[in-house]
Amino acid sequence: MLELNNRKTFNYTQINTGNIKEVFPLLCPVMEREWIDGWDCNMIYTKSGYIEEDCVFTTTHHGNQETVWHVTHYNKENYTIEFLRITPHENTVRIKISLEKLNNLKTKTHTSYMYTLLNSSNTDREFKAIEKSFFDSMFWWEKAINYYLEKRELLEKEILKA
Repeated sequence: MLELNNRKTFNYTQINTGNIKEVFPLLCPVMEREWIDGWDCNMIYTKSGYIEEDCVFTTTHHGNQETVWHVTHYNKENYTIEFLRITPHENTVRIKISLEKLNNLKTKTHTSYMYTLLNSSNTDREFKAIEKSFFDSMFWWEKAINYYLEKRELLEKEILKA
């Protein structure tokens, strides 16, 4: 088996200021429009109109390239989701999310992104950029979802710059 230096995993755990039953439904590509500024998706396949196992949707990655997402696991009872995200000629990402109830008002969300680079001549440089982008996204996601849980409105990125 050929092993290359083109795979790396990043993990992040956040505390969400909401009940687990309130937080979990927000982890849906359709619902994310409500709390992630700039998020949009095109649902390709879903029976319910929302996230479910084997749901497929696309997003625009870095402003121009289409990325395909496939929900490979979705369990409402155990509060777990897994996606496979493919950005052609760039990378694949296996995303695992699991929620843990802390109490009736707080949820711990564990997120893991396993990146496999598809084309790169400088994996170290590429992974440094991915790592920064991953943690920036996770910090923003935590702030945005908690703002939504508290105020029931979208936190605009421009508000943070002011």
